[in-house]
Amino acid sequence: MRGNVIIIGAGFGGLSCAIRLASQGVQVTILERQQHVGGKLQQIERDGYHFDRGPSTITMPSTFRSVFDHAGVAMEDYVQLYELEPRTRNIFADGTVVDLSGNRGWMKEQIAAYSPEDAARYDAFMDESAALYAEANRHFLGKLLLSPSDKYNLQMLRSLLRVRPTVKLDKLLRSYFQHPHTLAMFGRYATYVGSSPYQSPSIFAMMGHVEAEVGIYGVKGGTYQLIEGMTRLAREKGVQIITGTEVRQIVVRNGKVAGVDTDQGFREADQVVANGDVLSVNRLLLAPEHRKEMSNARIRKYEPSISGFVTLAGVRRQYDALLHHTVFFPERYEPEFDHIFRDRKMPADPTIYICYSGYSEAGMAPAGASNLFILVNAPYLSDSWNWEQQTERYGAFVLEQLAARGITGLNESDVLIRYTPRDIERDTLAHQGSIYGISSNSVKQTFMRPGNRSKDVQGLWYVGGTTHPGGGTPIVTLSGQLVGEQLASEILR
Repeated sequence: MRGNVIIIGAGFGGLSCAIRLASQGVQVTILERQQHVGGKLQQIERDGYHFDRGPSTITMPSTFRSVFDHAGVAMEDYVQLYELEPRTRNIFADGTVVDLSGNRGWMKEQIAAYSPEDAARYDAFMDESAALYAEANRHFLGKLLLSPSDKYNLQMLRSLLRVRPTVKLDKLLRSYFQHPHTLAMFGRYATYVGSSPYQSPSIFAMMGHVEAEVGIYGVKGGTYQLIEGMTRLAREKGVQIITGTEVRQIVVRNGKVAGVDTDQGFREADQVVANGDVLSVNRLLLAPEHRKEMSNARIRKYEPSISGFVTLAGVRRQYDALLHHTVFFPERYEPEFDHIFRDRKMPADPTIYICYSGYSEAGMAPAGASNLFILVNAPYLSDSWNWEQQTERYGAFVLEQLAARGITGLNESDVLIRYTPRDIERDTLAHQGSIYGISSNSVKQTFMRPGNRSKDVQGLWYVGGTTHPGGGTPIVTLSGQLVGEQLASEILR
């Protein structure tokens, strides 16, 4: 094997990068500070209840399949996905239910029950959504943007004009729909990249096509099995994975990576790939003299993404209202984002998402019981909200909100675990506890994210949600593949 690459972090980006590198003959070591691989996705077993703490909605399955295909193996030998239909249940404050489906006819019937006008425009919206996805795939998602010529060329300019980067997602949706239910249902896609539908660009309308027509998938045995499968493949390809080892500094000599200092000593490397928040990596692991392009002043200018407040509830009840994925919307959607991004406080009337994997697969909870992953959007960490003081109170409030919507008895759960943005920051070093790195609440933060190759340090690369091409589990996995391919070509040429 050639080269000597150290990858900091064993999340989706780090593992996919390691597999691509090792499959082409590059020597790779992954160092993970947590005791288990997976980054923000961790597996929790308690009293017969199985929980995946972290990403739960799996889309774009071809992105994961490509990790295995390029390694010359069949994904099904490592992990099995199954398609969900309906995709997601959307429950609105007035009791209206819309089950997101790949069947356009059924979708139009459900929407027509409360808005015939919106139903009549559904096909046109979905066609535009598919066109946006195709445009993003052709010119943005599938390639690294390492040089000015990659970013500033006629083809890229034409592509940007076609996706209308200055048009906000909510404004695009309002050109098709008028009812608050429809606007909220599709506006929620901005939160998939940690952002607000009232500020983020309209490109994220592509998620309508991704979810309904490309599909949403479950993972047999729980979402963490994706991590388990990738970890097994990485090791088979010769990747050394060391957990419980914290990198304290990226060592730079004469402007080039020399290795990393860890709590176990120094490790030499020709190249370093940081699978973590670019802002945290620079702030915590690089001396100021080695990061003039990513100074503390510049880091402060980036707006972090949404974080999340999670409750894991193992309860000896089952609920007819819940599918594998269920979303409870508030009466009014917009105030939630004012609270999060303007006030930096928890929403007074939050959207509540529940993943109930036991709906699709027996054995995820004891017989007659439910394993519920409950997520509420949260602001990134600031002085405006104190989690040490507010966790119990707000946690009880979330359960009260669910009880009012018919999901009762959660305060009597066998298992009740809460996980706050403060915990996310502690475990993963996410900048200000954000889940997706930086938000996509502006054209610049959407289309001109921090690059995959460091401008300051030769031999330092980035994968993950803060860098190109963006946040979300499949996109982070794709970033690892893209960097792995580029780096292997440079090492092996």
